[in-house]
Formats: sequence, structure tokens, C-alpha cells
Amino acid sequence: MKRLLINDLKEWKKKKNRKPLILHGARQVGKTWLLQHFGETEYQSVAYINCEKQDNLEQIFIDYDTSRLIRAISAASGVDIQPNTTLIILDEIQEFPRALTALKYFCEDAPQFHIAVAGSLLGISLHQSVSFPVGKVETLNLYPMDFEEFLLALGKDVLVKALHERDWETINAVPSVFVELLRQYYFVGGMPGVVSEYIAGAGPNEVRELQKQILNDYQMDFSKHPESREVPRIQLVWDSIPHQLAKENKKFQYTELKHGGRAKEFSVAIEWLIDAGLVYRAHRINKASMPIKFYQEQNVFKLFMLDVGLLGAQIGVPAGKVLVGDDVFEEYKGAFTEQYVYSQLVPMGMPIGYFSKNDSQVEIDFVVQTDERIIPIEVKATINVKSKSFRTFINHHPEFKGVRVSMKPYRDEGWMENVPLYAISAYFKNNVSS
Repeated sequence: MKRLLINDLKEWKKKKNRKPLILHGARQVGKTWLLQHFGETEYQSVAYINCEKQDNLEQIFIDYDTSRLIRAISAASGVDIQPNTTLIILDEIQEFPRALTALKYFCEDAPQFHIAVAGSLLGISLHQSVSFPVGKVETLNLYPMDFEEFLLALGKDVLVKALHERDWETINAVPSVFVELLRQYYFVGGMPGVVSEYIAGAGPNEVRELQKQILNDYQMDFSKHPESREVPRIQLVWDSIPHQLAKENKKFQYTELKHGGRAKEFSVAIEWLIDAGLVYRAHRINKASMPIKFYQEQNVFKLFMLDVGLLGAQIGVPAGKVLVGDDVFEEYKGAFTEQYVYSQLVPMGMPIGYFSKNDSQVEIDFVVQTDERIIPIEVKATINVKSKSFRTFINHHPEFKGVRVSMKPYRDEGWMENVPLYAISAYFKNNVSS
């Protein structure tokens, strides 16, 4: 499988002022595989240590003498580490904070060694008084496979090329091909282990079982890592996300968790899920202007899961509802489609919010900020794209050109562009500065 983030890893390797690299990401999004694949294809050797399983880490990291550390890591990994030609990988680094601290000394005293580390729950650890080597490391974030990576995994390179080149004539000529593949992505999602088994021939029931196992693994983390009093709250928040998405709430409703539920009671649980990479948060903005983060309402937001396939598994949507017909697009009040669009936008690193007012019917599903402009986005699950709200918003903000994401083919209408759902990722990857 091809992960597009490998291009960023190659650029990191080339840097003259390269610092140790931290690869963030939720469990099972493919961090270990990607780093090992990168090491095997770009270096002469790879020295790998899993901090969750290595039993002599206290002896390895007894101090921060980098020369001694290199010898100790060489001995533990069984690899003769050489500067510039060996990639050192420290996996699950959050399990041993001293290894994280050591990155500072590698940056200062031994920059000739290439070190990349991964941490599934590092964001949580950093909130537990773990020292972070500020200014001494670089960071990258890995997410579930987006729709383009899914197409590449299926061998649909020609389709990806058309998307990248924004060849709308070709794309608009074969909509049924893209829609069929999008149905598959809605069902399978982008968790690499699930995609790999699907490509190998796993049927719908096997796919669902794999997804349920991932969900079970996440819930095991709920009970193992946070404080015990937070566990039931984390579970309540996690379980409520699909329901809240389907209800088209203008904001996350604490009363959906329990009668009389309040922000103060559940704020730690929400932050835990976000730090673990399992949940994305989109804040409401009260003004569509740069920088949109300045206009965020911190206490008003929506929550999304990390993967559309896991969303389907979480609520038990039958395979036939997703893989056959247009039910997945038309039912559930667009919850799947909004989840899909948001999860495609998040990896691009653009600030993302949404716009609504409690006393108004005007609501914009997403508002993103590129390097040069604000782009309002309306999400439609089908070819029915009638919406007074979107046109009203653009009429009041003529400086903006909107994007409507729907099942209709690409069309530039002047005041907005209609972008097919299956082209949303490619559109923004190639248009963020225009």
C-alpha cells in the first residue's frame, strides 16, 4: 500500500538541519508500518525498538550520553547503527518518557543520526507531566487512509491521476465508477489493516469483524489509560457521536450524554478522545474571516470519529445499506457524508470550522482557511442540492467563492464550484493556495 505521507518523510531525510521526528497518530493507522517501510526503502538498515515491549529500557536510557545510547540501541536492536544510513525507530515512545527526553540530546549532540519515533497515545502522555523536547523535534501526523490512498491500494492509479490533474471531463464521464468505489470506501474506511484484508479478498462480514475488533481495542484503551472516574464519561461521549451526527445538531449536546449533562463534567473525556486521535473537533465560528481560529467559539463544537468505516461499524449499518444502492448517501441525514468530508479535510492541516447561529437558519457545514482565502463548504449527500442557506451566506459574503460537495458532477457556477464527493480530497490538495 502507498501512504502519501512517505513523501514528507523523504523530505525530512533530505534536510540539512534535520531534527528527530515524531510521528503522531491514533492506534492502528499504520505508523509502525510506514516508518519501517520508509526505513527499508530509503536506508541501508533499520534499528527498531518497541518501547512497550522492550524490557531493558531503564538500562538503555540510564543517562543521555548519545554515544553510549547509540551503542545500547545497537545492542538492543541487533543492528550496527551508522550515521546517515541507519534509521532508528522508537515505537510507542509514550510508554517510556525518558526516551522522549533523549531526543533533545540527539538533536543537539548527534544530529548525524536519523531518529524517528511513533506514539499512539503521546498526546495523552503529554498531559500527564511528560516533558516534551520543545524546539528539538519535528512532528508529522498520520491519519487513516483517505479516498485517494484507498484508490491507490485498489490499483486505481489512472483514476487518481485524473483526480490530481483535475481532469473534470474524464471524471464527469465515469461518475458511476467513482460512486461505486466511494460506496466501498464508506464501508471499508481507511484503517490500513482493514483495507489490506479487503484487498486480499475479505468479505463484508470479515471487514465488519475487523472494524469491530479495532473498536474493541480502542475501548480497552479507555479502561487502561485514563483515570478510572473518566472511563464511563469517555464511553458516553464515544457512543454518542454517531447519534449526534445523525441528528444534525448545530453543536455537540451534553444533554445527549445524560440528563442534565454539562461541559464541566465531560470536558476531560472529550480532550482524552481528541488527544488519542480517535475524535476530531470542529469549532463553530461566529465570523467567516481570517484567521478563523480567532473567531472560534471554544465551547461550541461538533465531534467526528476518525474514520467513516468505523462509524458504520459503530452503529451497525448493514453492508447492503452501504454497498448496494444509494441508501448510505440518502439515509442517516447525511451523517456519513459529513463524516467522510471532514475526515478527508483534516489531514491537509487547514484550519476548519463551521458556521451557524442559534437564532438563524443559516448554517455552513464547513469553513476552511487556505493560505490565501476562506472557502465556505456545503455538504450534500445526494444530487438534490437545493439550499437557500448556502446561497444566502454567499450573497452576504460576495468576497467568497463557495464549494458545494455533492453527488453532482463538477461544475463552476461562478459564485461557487460543485465538486463531486469523490473528488473533495484531490480538489483541496491541488487548490489550497488558489
